[in-house]
Amino acid sequence: MAAPISDTDKSAILNAGWIAVDGRDAIEKEFVFGDFIMAFAWMTQVAIYAEKWNHHPEWFNVYKTVRVVLTTHDIGGLSELDAKLARKMDALAG
Repeated sequence: MAAPISDTDKSAILNAGWIAVDGRDAIEKEFVFGDFIMAFAWMTQVAIYAEKWNHHPEWFNVYKTVRVVLTTHDIGGLSELDAKLARKMDALAG
């Protein structure tokens, strides 16, 4: 099972543009790309890591915008896996 996120990691993620979700121990971020193909390509890259790490995001795609929510359902809140996936998403988005 995943370990809960540290306060330091949570602060770092929030300082990187992720925001706390009201009423949940979760974070979210909106990514906007040049067009649908770029958004879908990014989602495909993220999906490879999500599957490899067995940690899948909640995400919503409309045209060139992808809104992502991260939380770890197994522990009922944020975990180290959420921080890891958030950092990977940011890196892949450039």
